[in-house]
Amino acid sequence: MRLLKLTTMLFVGLMLSMPISRISAIQITVAKDGDITSVQTGIDQAQPGDTVFVKEGRYIEYDIRINKRITLLGEENAIIDGDEQGFVVVVEADSVVIKDIEVHNSKAGFMDDYAGIVVESAHNVRIENVKLVNNFFGIYLAKSEGTVLKNNHITASYQRETNSGNGIHLWYTKDVEITDNYIYGHRDGLYFEFVDGATISGNISEGNIRYGIHFMYSDNCRYENNTFRDNGGGVAVMYTSNVEIINNRFADNWGSSAYGMLLKEINRSVIRNNTFENNSVGLYMEASSRNDIKDNTFSQNGWAIQLMANSTDNLFSKNNFIANSFEVSTNSRMNYSNNFDKNYWSEYEGYDLDRDGVGDVPHRPVRLFSILVEKQPESLLLLRSLLIDLLDAAEKFMPVLTPETLIDSKPKMEPVL
Repeated sequence: MRLLKLTTMLFVGLMLSMPISRISAIQITVAKDGDITSVQTGIDQAQPGDTVFVKEGRYIEYDIRINKRITLLGEENAIIDGDEQGFVVVVEADSVVIKDIEVHNSKAGFMDDYAGIVVESAHNVRIENVKLVNNFFGIYLAKSEGTVLKNNHITASYQRETNSGNGIHLWYTKDVEITDNYIYGHRDGLYFEFVDGATISGNISEGNIRYGIHFMYSDNCRYENNTFRDNGGGVAVMYTSNVEIINNRFADNWGSSAYGMLLKEINRSVIRNNTFENNSVGLYMEASSRNDIKDNTFSQNGWAIQLMANSTDNLFSKNNFIANSFEVSTNSRMNYSNNFDKNYWSEYEGYDLDRDGVGDVPHRPVRLFSILVEKQPESLLLLRSLLIDLLDAAEKFMPVLTPETLIDSKPKMEPVL
C-alpha cells in the first residue's frame, strides 16, 4: 500500500510539473488585428496536436512550413496569399490536417515545381474543403502515403502547357484517396506517375489545357464516378496494369488529337459502365491487351473506338454504340483475338426472325470509309455522300480491306443498358 501511494504521488507530481500544452491540445488564433498576425508564427508557437485557426483576412506569406502534427483551420474568407513569391504551404510532418481555408498565388516555374500546397515525405495528411486559386501546381504530393484530398476547389487560368502546372500532381505515392474535388484551368487536371493503390472518385476535371487526367506507371488504381469533359486531349492512361475505370463520364473533348480516353500499353484492366459522348474519338487503344471493356455507352462521337492492330486479346461485350459517325476503325486488316460480343449497334441493319433479341446476321462495325479516312483524312468531306454508302454496303457483303474477323456475331437488337 505504501508503495502504491508513493507511485501515485510521483505520477501526480510529474503531471503537475508538465506544461499545459503537453497534456491538452489548444487552439492558437491568427488574426489581422490580434496578438498573432502571421500564419507561420502561429504554426511555430503550436505544439503537436494543436489547431492553428486563421481568422478572416488576406495573409501575404509564402514558404510556410508545417513541421509538426497540427490542424490548420480557416474562417470563411481566410486567405493565405503567396504573392507569386514561392511555395505557399509546405507540409513536412505526418498527420497534418489543412481544412476550410484558401491558398492563392504560388510562384510559377518548373525548376522548383512551385505549388499552393506541397506534401513531401509526409504520411496520412488530410487536405479538405480548401480553395486553391491561381497556383502553378495546385496540390503536389511526393513520396507520401495515406493522403486524403477531399472536396477541394482548384482553379487556374493558364493558356499554354509550357507555363502551367497540374491541378493535383502525384509522384511516387501510395494509397491516396482523392474524392469530390473540382479542377479547372491547369495543364493536366490530375497527373499521376509511379502511384500505387490510389482511389479517385467523384471528381470533376474540366477545361484543362492538356488532359483531364494523365497517369503513367501507376498500377492497382481505381477511378470511379468522375467526370472528365472539355479538356484539350481528354484522358490519357499509359504504361499501367490492373486499373479499374468504372462509371465515369468522358465528354466534349474535340480536336484533331482529342480523345475521350486514350489507352497506351494498358493491360489486364476493367473498363465498365462508363459513358463516352460527343468526343472526336471515344476510346483510342494502342498496344493494350487482355482488357475487359463492358457495359459502356458510346454515343455521338466522331469515332466510338479506334483500335490499333497492336492491341490484342481485348473483350468488348454488352456495350451500346449509338449515333457515332464511325463505330470502330483500325489500321490493319489483321485482328489479333480482339472479340466483340453482344453489343448494341445503332447502325445495325440486320434482322431477328426468331425474336430472341439477337441479330441473325453478324455486324461488321469497321466501315471501308473509315480506312480511307485513316489513310487520307481529307476524304472525310465525303462522309454523307451516296458513293460512300454504296462502298460501305459492298464491303459488308464482300470484305476486302476491312478485318474479316473483327465482327460482332451476336449483335443485340435493343440497347443493352
